Amino acid sequence: MKIRVRYAFTGCVQGVGFRFRACQAAQLLGLTGWVRNEFDGSVTAEVQGERHEVNAMLKMLQKGYYITIDHIDSKDLPTEPEEKSFRILR
Repeated sequence: MKIRVRYAFTGCVQGVGFRFRACQAAQLLGLTGWVRNEFDGSVTAEVQGERHEVNAMLKMLQKGYYITIDHIDSKDLPTEPEEKSFRILR
């Protein structure tokens, strides 16, 4: 069953390739959604796919070089059946 979760990542997550790494991981795992930097230095992502794949993406992000995630907030959202890709928002 597909899920969709909005994550807010805080820590050393901007200027360290976090969005690129998130996009790579999502595409590798067949997830859809988006990722973007926020003005307060955090990063927000909406990720959609099977729960085990979403969890695998989070593990991949936590192993990224230079990336330090201090805290993750999450919120479950309704799925978006028409979404077909994962993208980096500017």
